Amino acid sequence: MAALRTASGVLLVLGLSLAAHGATYYVANDGSDENDGRSPEMPWATLDRVNAGPLEPGDSILFRRGDVWRGQLIPHSGSEEAYVRYGAYGQGPKPLLLGSIARSDPEDWVNEGKNVWSTVGPEGLAGREVLPEAAADKLVWHLYHEHGAAATGARDTRDFDTPPASHRVECTNPGQNPSDVQLYLTPFAITKGKLYRLTLRAKCTEPFKLLMPRLMKTNRPWTAYASPLTRSAAVSKQWRTCTQYYVATVTADDARLTFYLGGALPAGATLHLDSLSLEECRSGAWLPADVGNMIFDHEASCGVKVWNETDLQAQRQYWYDENRHVLKLYSAQNPGERYSVIECAIRRHIINQSNRNYVIYENLALKYGGAHGIGGGNTHHIIVRDCDLGFIGGGDQHGGDRTVRFGNGIEFWGTAHDNLVERCRLWEIYDAALTNQSGGPSTPQYNIVYRNNVIWNSEYSYEYWNRPESSETYNVRFVNNTCAYAGHGWGHTQRPDPSGRHLCFYTSPARAHDVVIRNNIFYEAKAHAFYAPSWPDEAINALVMDHNCWYQAAGTMIALRDSPYAMAEFARYQAERHKEPHSIVAVPSFVNPEQRDFHLARGSPCIDAGGPVDHEADFDGTPVPQGAAPDIGAFEFVGK
Repeated sequence: MAALRTASGVLLVLGLSLAAHGATYYVANDGSDENDGRSPEMPWATLDRVNAGPLEPGDSILFRRGDVWRGQLIPHSGSEEAYVRYGAYGQGPKPLLLGSIARSDPEDWVNEGKNVWSTVGPEGLAGREVLPEAAADKLVWHLYHEHGAAATGARDTRDFDTPPASHRVECTNPGQNPSDVQLYLTPFAITKGKLYRLTLRAKCTEPFKLLMPRLMKTNRPWTAYASPLTRSAAVSKQWRTCTQYYVATVTADDARLTFYLGGALPAGATLHLDSLSLEECRSGAWLPADVGNMIFDHEASCGVKVWNETDLQAQRQYWYDENRHVLKLYSAQNPGERYSVIECAIRRHIINQSNRNYVIYENLALKYGGAHGIGGGNTHHIIVRDCDLGFIGGGDQHGGDRTVRFGNGIEFWGTAHDNLVERCRLWEIYDAALTNQSGGPSTPQYNIVYRNNVIWNSEYSYEYWNRPESSETYNVRFVNNTCAYAGHGWGHTQRPDPSGRHLCFYTSPARAHDVVIRNNIFYEAKAHAFYAPSWPDEAINALVMDHNCWYQAAGTMIALRDSPYAMAEFARYQAERHKEPHSIVAVPSFVNPEQRDFHLARGSPCIDAGGPVDHEADFDGTPVPQGAAPDIGAFEFVGK
């Protein structure tokens, strides 16, 4: 088992360092999902097959090195007795999981004039009607309300968009939650992997935002049957068309569409729905979700996201039309001719580990995702080891009129405990390379370790916050990491809130103790190396910080409440805050930072300057220590 001790001496057990004996499944680009996957000669081929399983605790899923997959990995949980492991086999580069869709062919682009080019949209792909008797307008509607909410529904032959009738919902009390008022249809059949387009006409006596319906299981446990590709539609007093797309995740004959009206439909309002149709679409080359980033010519440059079509005025500026699901790009010529490779990073986690536990990821590469590289809430006993994550994030977080982008390298959201990230490389991350954070309501986060990682060109190297006061964070360790050039990445100049910080601690009223930040290099940041201006003094004092190497040539290096400190004022920071007696301010002396070689050069002040460690080896597997004491950062200097 992998174990460590906290600053208070409490022994933490992070779980098995290796998966226990179980079945091993192999995955390769030239495999087949009809294979059993039990040998390199009979591998599976796709992420869909991997996600489908079934997998048991102790099983290993190995991707062939040098191969590439597009899509999303949804891991299976292990158990206290054995992890499920996702790793690599063979020779060559780490298996690459891409969260992007390529649009590199000139035929992928349509000239819309004035140097604006658009991708092919889903228009014209619709085919077979799925809803029974939809054309005859004989859909059977069901209305449900709870928790004091009240509404009535009926067929309306007097007020409709097209004859013979619409469906009317009159709301007396919408309740507090979306589920307090639900309007849904009788079951119908869907097919896994198929694209479905829902269209309807709607109006309401009081304008409001209509949450487009979920495609889900008719009965308990109310499982989601698809990933919706739009979220809400503005409904006014005049009839308007609303459109929603779904990609079915299962084949089932008990699917239903459910409108969640609670908390949104105004009290006293009357909603009318008409001309509802759900069509199974033919296949087509289109972009199913917001594009968080565009990566051109093997990372030579990136796109610049704008929020309105009229803002497309310069090369590489792009805009995603969330209503038509097309991407528009400003280019002086056909983008497929101007650029050799165009990757469109889709807004979804490359690995979605929500509600997963006892999982190991190792020796994998994740790139070009528009949301998080590895993300999801309610996780425990997760190990991420020897993985590479680059060019992550930038997707539109909320849709609609709110211009907020997001995307972290590895995020532990909500309840999270006994998680470990070690020996990973993370670069060009839109938000934080590493983070644990939560918005409540009463969330524990504990026994989380980040060690021996190398981070560069990310907006934040490590971000933390936990809310509200009823939450608690403890036994979190950020140790022996090398962090360079915060805010120097692709997304910095595009952000509405450009910052660039190594340690970014936003407002966090949760109780926190045993948060250790030790033996790290924090080298150059656009704004701050350490940022916590909203934290009270008692919270800052609770941070266990020492044996770090700091360097930031200009600006405020440390921003605390009422106390900004430039690098030259580090001694004043140590004296006033009674912190970091063994930390240093110095150029760490990397071997070749321009080539991203962050090993320590001979004579580096970080050599033998570290404090106690709980691990036996560095990023490269070199035993620690090599000299009189551990080194600061992710690499031990091996002298000759």
